[in-house]
Amino acid sequence: MTTEALNPEQLSRQLRWNAMELLARREHSRLELARKLRQRHADSDGQIEAVLDQLEADSLLSDTRFAEAYTSMRLRKGFGPARIEQELRERGVSAEHIRDTLASADVDWFEQSRLVLKKKFSRPPTDAAARAKCARYLQYRGFDYEQARYAIEGLAG
Repeated sequence: MTTEALNPEQLSRQLRWNAMELLARREHSRLELARKLRQRHADSDGQIEAVLDQLEADSLLSDTRFAEAYTSMRLRKGFGPARIEQELRERGVSAEHIRDTLASADVDWFEQSRLVLKKKFSRPPTDAAARAKCARYLQYRGFDYEQARYAIEGLAG
């Protein structure tokens, strides 16, 4: 049965069912879930928003919960605060949620950068080019200059 053949009530049930299937696999941000539902039901914007509102009211959809789960996952993969913030922003999480999530992450970003660098480069950098390579790697991973400097000095010393 196509989207056009469904009456509004059936479409609402179908949208909720599809959303629940996606949320059962992992947390999603509101924006991610809306995009995925629009791919399946392109001409149902108003009903998609209504279903998302209801899921939020039922505490089944939460940008805060998504941000916490996503941050935890990216931390385990060795990413820094800038990269995590950028990726959360791309997924539609508000700046306030991002700020709160990163603040509550209870991570020593300097130590995290040192561990990430140690995992990638087993030997300390011997010259300026090697130090620059380490710094670029850490910046790509989302660590700032001070965190990168700390990690490089920790690896060298």
